[in-house]
Amino acid sequence: CISSLKVPWRRDAALDASIDRDRRFHQASRLVREVLLSPGRRLLLRYLSKRRQRIRLPVHVATFLRRYPTLLSVSPPPDPVASPSPQLASFLEFASRLQATHSPLLASRLAKLLMMSSTRALPVAKIAAAKRVFGLPDDFLVSLVPRHPDLFRLVGVPGPDASGDAFLELTSWDDRLAKSAIELRADREADVVGIRPRPNFTVKLPKGFYLKKEMREWVRDWLELPYVSPYADTFGLHPASPEAEKRLIGVLHEVLSLSVERRMAVPIIGKFCDEFRLSNAFSNAFTRHPGIFYVSLKGGIKTVILREAYDENGELVDRDPMIELKERFVAIMDEGHKKYLEELRRRNEMLQKERANAIHRGAKVDTNIEEGDMEGSEEDEVYDYAQVESEGREPL
Repeated sequence: CISSLKVPWRRDAALDASIDRDRRFHQASRLVREVLLSPGRRLLLRYLSKRRQRIRLPVHVATFLRRYPTLLSVSPPPDPVASPSPQLASFLEFASRLQATHSPLLASRLAKLLMMSSTRALPVAKIAAAKRVFGLPDDFLVSLVPRHPDLFRLVGVPGPDASGDAFLELTSWDDRLAKSAIELRADREADVVGIRPRPNFTVKLPKGFYLKKEMREWVRDWLELPYVSPYADTFGLHPASPEAEKRLIGVLHEVLSLSVERRMAVPIIGKFCDEFRLSNAFSNAFTRHPGIFYVSLKGGIKTVILREAYDENGELVDRDPMIELKERFVAIMDEGHKKYLEELRRRNEMLQKERANAIHRGAKVDTNIEEGDMEGSEEDEVYDYAQVESEGREPL
């Protein structure tokens, strides 16, 4: 019985580190999003500070903004207002241009999600919850869907925050899009060698990871079964059959392949259980196939990673064009943090000189450096993401 197969979970330090490196990026993007979603893209700093717990910042908002001054501009007292900085405004313009350039790619990605659905439709609220994972623009119902009436039809009223009962339907089936990443890889290999290999999963066990004999034999026999496309009609498969397992892994593999970073939070995938015909215990499939997936527990939330998309150092090798948005945003953060550290060193040097002069004169000097502003203090910012985002939102 497939459900009785047990594989021990083993930590992968390199893949865990790839998630841990994005910790500050997620914090900053959540903070920036609060301002961007406010009227006029302006928000009083005192109101923004009250949302610290909701956006899960480990430090005070004002402290975080001092450490990354290129993200938001803050007006002077008495009522400081946070608004997009010039660097962030430039980034938003770049994001709009990049999304417009790759509009055909994003449209095909959205169409593939609809094609995997058993009803060829998805609730708008569920798409909105996962839009950033797949690189879709925030206003995809306005900027993307109307441009492709040959693929999409909006049914119902989504509401201002996509919380209504609206659905996005597929208007026409495109056989060119009904090919999974595994099938496309087999086609590319056929173009090179002249012979099309059988589509199959890439199994990439980490170093030092061994399966028991019975599990190795089961995986070997399972891989020999014909590949089941996630876009194929599989209503006749028995839920407990190896073929159904093949179809399940195919759907999960394809969903991850459509994501920007080839990884997703398990609760977000769980939102599509009904549409993709996944069982409530679908997450057990990740641990049954440790050579295809890795489940990270970093941050108190389960994140599934597609192993083949990362190298042994935990670096993404299967790069998506939309990953450039994240890289640009991180560059803005690094630019501001570098200025912050330089200013901190300058202040520290001045304080040391004043202290030396005061000691020479036999006087005392106040060493009033703001608490938490020392460069090493960031190592103490440990935050437990025990609370999973119920709305499933992902950062920019």
